[in-house]
Amino acid sequence: MPEASTTAVAESLLAFWAEAGVDAMLLDEPFDRIEAGKILPPIPVARPVAASAPGPGPARGQPDVSAAIAQAQALAAEAQDMEALAAAIAAFEGCPLRFEGAATKAVCWRGNLEAPLMIVGEGPGAEEDVQGLPFVGRAGKLLDKMLSAAGLTDRVLITNTVFWRPPGNRTPAPHEQMICAPFVERAITLVRPKMLLLVGGASAKSMLKKDEGILSLRGRWFEWKSSDGTVELPAMPTLHPAFLLRQPGAKKRAWSDLLTLTERLDRPERPA
Repeated sequence: MPEASTTAVAESLLAFWAEAGVDAMLLDEPFDRIEAGKILPPIPVARPVAASAPGPGPARGQPDVSAAIAQAQALAAEAQDMEALAAAIAAFEGCPLRFEGAATKAVCWRGNLEAPLMIVGEGPGAEEDVQGLPFVGRAGKLLDKMLSAAGLTDRVLITNTVFWRPPGNRTPAPHEQMICAPFVERAITLVRPKMLLLVGGASAKSMLKKDEGILSLRGRWFEWKSSDGTVELPAMPTLHPAFLLRQPGAKKRAWSDLLTLTERLDRPERPA
């Protein structure tokens, strides 16, 4: 039991730093990089490089991201309502996640299709994969409790940056999010919410094109813009409920974010 407990603590700590945006570790022993920089490295011997013809596309085994994005854009643009968009997503085969362990059905969204608030998470998990709905596992139940306490239960539409479960519940890769982005953008255009709540670091980075960690982004207002610049919405990143389950002490910050967003959502609009 002590070993299992130690492992769980280590995993929780690593998850905390990953959410915070830490992507490097320090060495065990100090290293004077200034002194090391004074020593000139040996000059490498130049070797002739054989000329090669331009590659026909992505390397074998790698997804053709540009072609997949173009296909997603075309399918999304044709969808005139959310039902048609869901059908387009279900028929789409350009995202590699569809063939990497996800169920046969896409996990699109749940909630009010005329919601003033759209919540964009990261990606489906195991429970979501089975039920075909986003945020229905433990993290989803916590999110629902928070939304209920804030009076937002019937005022949200919940989706993710990708529509198929990443293997092992890993974080969606940037290229996977890029491929699915046209569908997410089209959903926002069709629903026309007043603002966005971006749940988790992967969602915030993808939607806002930011590099900072979620602990730096959370609780701040940003402007989300559609790729063609015709739609612009206020967006707030916040901590993912799965992170809150691992770090209960952070719930206060997530609740503060939700209250700030609700206050702005309910603020009377200025007359034109």
